[in-house]
Amino acid sequence: MNFLKREKVSIKDHIIEHYAGHEDGAPLFADGFDGAILGICPVSFRVVYSRNKCIDILVDSDGMTVEEAIDYLEYNTFNTYVGEYTPIFIEDFNWL
Repeated sequence: MNFLKREKVSIKDHIIEHYAGHEDGAPLFADGFDGAILGICPVSFRVVYSRNKCIDILVDSDGMTVEEAIDYLEYNTFNTYVGEYTPIFIEDFNWL
C-alpha cells in the first residue's frame, strides 16, 4: 500500500469503517463536532473529543463568545449521558 497516495479520510470515517456495526455496539457521535474528534477508545467503543476544539467550533461557527460556548457545552453536551456509548470529552490543555 502506498501511504503517500492514500485518499485523506476523516477520523469519523475511519471510526465508522472499523467500529460501526460491531457486535458490542456502535459508537455515538456528537452532531456538528466532527472537527473535534481525537479518536476512539477501542475498549469501550466511545468516541473521544477535544473539549477545547468543541469550544472553538461554536465560537467560529455560531459566533458565541468563549464563555457562552463553554456554558452551552457544559449544559448540553459535556455532561449529557446518552447511554453506554456516550462520547468522551477530554481536556487536552490546548489552551496552555
